[in-house]
Amino acid sequence: MLKDNRIRVIIGHYGSGKTEFAINYAIELAKEKDKIALADLDVVNPYFRSREMQQLLEEKGIKVISSYVTGSGSDLPSVTADVLGPLQDKECNVILDVGGDAMGARTLGRYKAYFQKGEYDMFCVINGNRPGTQDLNGILHHIATIEATSRARITGLINNTHLLRHTTINEVLKGQELTQQASEKLNIPIKYVSVMESLVADLPKDLEGEIIPIRMIMREDWM
Repeated sequence: MLKDNRIRVIIGHYGSGKTEFAINYAIELAKEKDKIALADLDVVNPYFRSREMQQLLEEKGIKVISSYVTGSGSDLPSVTADVLGPLQDKECNVILDVGGDAMGARTLGRYKAYFQKGEYDMFCVINGNRPGTQDLNGILHHIATIEATSRARITGLINNTHLLRHTTINEVLKGQELTQQASEKLNIPIKYVSVMESLVADLPKDLEGEIIPIRMIMREDWM
């Protein structure tokens, strides 16, 4: 994580586990860095929003920014200007949790000036069990539309193939193989392998990508 650029965009299809990864990533980063902001820019999906964990995150020293207006009772299809402060603050590590289809990626257009080479990373979360990213062609199409709409390049891939609490090592490895195919085709490295904490010890040691143990924070035990 220390090698990632200061501005990190986390993007991925609905159901990919994007927000779960973004929150776990922010918590891990907070162990290494002092000044962190997590901006919820997902204006497409009203469920499993990172802002719902605001109290937990702020207790860990992570500033949470979202399109939610306190007291309104609803989300707005817009993005607060509060995002600009952390983006402009060179001492702040910024994580942008972005709605993953082409429509959601449009949100990034207004921040294009901050997405300069060497200044940002954009990580695409891939769940090989999700419709639309179950095969190589689907992943390639997904990434192409995101890059065209956001006017920014994907710099790293995240294998987050899962079946929620029914995930097995075989599912993770199946997703790793698929993500590897996309990596080789696009010449984009696999940066992270996101996996349930209980499975980490059973993973092969030679996988490409840093392993991020995931705690299911966004879903209650019954879900």
